[in-house]
Amino acid sequence: MNDQQQSLDDLQHIKRMMERSSRFISLSGFSGIAAGLCALAGAWFANKKINCWVKGDCTIGGLIDTGGIQLLNDLLWIATITFISAFISAFFFTWMRSKKNNVPMWGAATMRLLWNTVIPITVGGIFIIRMMQLNEYELVAPACLIFYGLALVNASKYTLGEIRYLGYGQLALGIMNLWNIGYGLYFWAMGFGILHIIYGILMWYKYERNN
Repeated sequence: MNDQQQSLDDLQHIKRMMERSSRFISLSGFSGIAAGLCALAGAWFANKKINCWVKGDCTIGGLIDTGGIQLLNDLLWIATITFISAFISAFFFTWMRSKKNNVPMWGAATMRLLWNTVIPITVGGIFIIRMMQLNEYELVAPACLIFYGLALVNASKYTLGEIRYLGYGQLALGIMNLWNIGYGLYFWAMGFGILHIIYGILMWYKYERNN
């Protein structure tokens, strides 16, 4: 019985080693929470900036026509600062967990994860830039959610499997936003903000709480 148990323990150990080598498993729940908080802060500042130009309901295309290039520049700066803040905070907490678990931050698994995340996001970025050139601003928010969701689902093979459900949530919100034009900022806040926070809390509870 002891030999059988020892064999099972050895198999489990080998399985964990193989998982570590093929998947990037150091994503921290705090990374998701921090990224979500940054997104909510960005959405709040964007909403405040929009309200400075117009009161009441208005499509983003109408807002750009009203506020002109200045409003567009302000929103782009808010989006850029939000992205950089979310990236830095997510990187920091992931680095801290890697250091705590004595797992290398960079490796083959990390490169596979980044590559499979960057491709959909890059294509989505090009698509969004072209939409903005054609003044299709109302589709920017759903496009962000959809391409980001595709990136998460695509990358889930190389990290924690639960991240695919976050991707499914982003895809669902993006598709719903396509039929609710004019509410892109709210869907953006739900997807990049609230869903990230919920995901981060669940991942912390499942993988990090006992540590």
